[in-house]
Amino acid sequence: MSAVLAPVALLGAAGCTSLPSNGPTAGAILHRAEARQPDGTATFQVTDLTLASVEGMNAPMAAAGARTLATLGGERRVDQIGPGDVLSITIYEVGVSLFAGNRAAAAAGGGFDPSAHGETFPDTMVDAQGRIDLPYLGPITVAGLTTGEVQQRVVAGLRGKSQDPRALVTIRQNVTNTVYLTGAIPRPGRLALTLGRERLLDAIANAGGSAAAADDTLVRVVRGTQVVEQPLGTIRTGSADDITLVPGDRIELIRRPRTYTALGAANRIAQVPFDADRVSLAEALARVGGPNDNLANPSAIFLFRYDAAADAAGERPVIYRLNLLRPDAYFLAQRFMMRDKDVLYFANASTNQPSKLFSIINQLFTPFITARQIR
Repeated sequence: MSAVLAPVALLGAAGCTSLPSNGPTAGAILHRAEARQPDGTATFQVTDLTLASVEGMNAPMAAAGARTLATLGGERRVDQIGPGDVLSITIYEVGVSLFAGNRAAAAAGGGFDPSAHGETFPDTMVDAQGRIDLPYLGPITVAGLTTGEVQQRVVAGLRGKSQDPRALVTIRQNVTNTVYLTGAIPRPGRLALTLGRERLLDAIANAGGSAAAADDTLVRVVRGTQVVEQPLGTIRTGSADDITLVPGDRIELIRRPRTYTALGAANRIAQVPFDADRVSLAEALARVGGPNDNLANPSAIFLFRYDAAADAAGERPVIYRLNLLRPDAYFLAQRFMMRDKDVLYFANASTNQPSKLFSIINQLFTPFITARQIR
């Protein structure tokens, strides 16, 4: 019998603190919060959730030092021709015609034809040097010009060769004044910009909108050497972040679902997607089944979060504590909104350690009791 009792004595000597646990107790967390770093600052801050502390916490927080789309500069014109553009050119003439064979010599009578006639050339692509080549005119530099300015150059080149020339130039295929949309979007591709000056949200809507919820989508805009990312849900129509697009912009929509993680003595340990624009702390607790009655300390529900610091020091770790034994805590939990990557921790109750000890003892003695009963 002494051989059987020896393990029990060992367990008692070791104490309950050596028993397995899925996380720290409330006392351990608070003790760690009181510890100081070498520079004298606190390791992290523990804040009790109260009505006063909840106010002002639900506004979206940008990461410290993060750029917004409004900081992108470099606006450009969208009506200038460039290499790769395809032009449609029509020349109208009155009287002696350069391109229509004098209209069969004025209907074979050799007379003057007062009517206007148009000649449309095959679509002409602007070459890599920004030029086009037309009959009787030779190479014409058109890069950086508008269609109206190209018309003037064509007419100027025809003077002295045609009696009364006019020109009409349109862009058949716009390559220079375009933006590119890729990523989590139904119709990725290239969008030609117009004089209407399309904005970011206009382009996204034209491509079918985001394939995921706006709050679960990140917008990445590349403009020259600048790269800026911002959640789509924070961009409002017509705001400074709803930037006016410029030729060459590249827009990528990245699906980045918002989630929170539940750990500790919860009824369900999981990474939980938001699946809604806003999720309150009360809803977050309910989604994981709340605290486990047999393991958790309901007065010690902790939420771990990185908050943006008030200065340029960057993010600071903060722990918010909710006491579910207080009736008003349930009102606070409805008003406190979760943020992406929050960690919800259900602290273990210190009183459940003896029950773990008894469970281990029970597992240890059960084989002996069963064997004795069989005999």
